[in-house]
Amino acid sequence: MLEARGLRRTYGEVVALAGLDLRVEPGEVYALLGPNGAGKTTTVQLFLGFERPSAGTATIDGIDTAAEPLRARQRVAYVPDQVRLYPRFTAIENLAYLARLATGQRLERGAADALYDRVGLAREARDRRVGTFSKGMRQRVGIAAALAKGAGCLLLDEPTTGLDPRASNEFATLLRELADGQGLAILMATHDVFRSATSGDRIGVLVAGELALEVNGADVEPSELERLYLETVYAPPGTARP
Repeated sequence: MLEARGLRRTYGEVVALAGLDLRVEPGEVYALLGPNGAGKTTTVQLFLGFERPSAGTATIDGIDTAAEPLRARQRVAYVPDQVRLYPRFTAIENLAYLARLATGQRLERGAADALYDRVGLAREARDRRVGTFSKGMRQRVGIAAALAKGAGCLLLDEPTTGLDPRASNEFATLLRELADGQGLAILMATHDVFRSATSGDRIGVLVAGELALEVNGADVEPSELERLYLETVYAPPGTARP
């Protein structure tokens, strides 16, 4: 479980995050929407323990990420916008190496294939160097590494940026399967209104570091979410938000 309580981060007089309260349960996909500078990446960095909060707490399975960052990181996996892999290694070699770093254990070929089956990486791609992979394929390697780690929580930062519609749809389907089938708690920071509406159990809209709107994914169609998002983010000063 991921939880923020009164989470605040300032840089001098600049407020990046202003008292965020947010909770992501196991088996849930939470889509955190917002424009550039809204505080989405800051939220992810605080959960990873790469930043320290100015006030409040970020916890992973009850572990304070500022007080015990290394212990907290054992419970979470992170997939950034651009997954960093070793381009001269094959997909199998990358996964084996990343799993060894995360767990200290050797990952056998059969176990690696089973993980790639779960994330949908084609068998014919697994012995290719990842330097030839598309972004969508690299993301599947990253998520397989997260599963190999045994993490119960998954943090994603702009995962669908640069994906074509088919790859974006496949990625959203994969997230849904990981939440429903594996019970992962998934927090996705994104600009993608459509995928947020189709794959998010809950959707929050950050504006200037504040959670200005939160809706259930089952209650809104993509077009309705887009309308709410635009009204929330670009409301004139003094206008009541939806």
